[in-house]
Amino acid sequence: MKILYFAWIRERVGKAEEVIEPPASVQTVADLVLWLKGRGEEYAYAFENHRVVRAALDRVHVRPEAKLSGAREIALFPPMTGG
Repeated sequence: MKILYFAWIRERVGKAEEVIEPPASVQTVADLVLWLKGRGEEYAYAFENHRVVRAALDRVHVRPEAKLSGAREIALFPPMTGG
């Protein structure tokens, strides 16, 4: 699956996107974020406050408990603020 990183998540991970194969135990957006957090120092830093991370599956905003099955693209980004 393709993962897109935005804003400070992208800066901390050090890349804008990547293609990954998470283990079968990764079923939801929340599972994915926690799994990514364990992939290395840069991911641990990017997802240190994983509860604030927002996600979109195939360009549709979803909640952390959303199932990943069938998703082709997952975007991860910090909360948005207006201005």
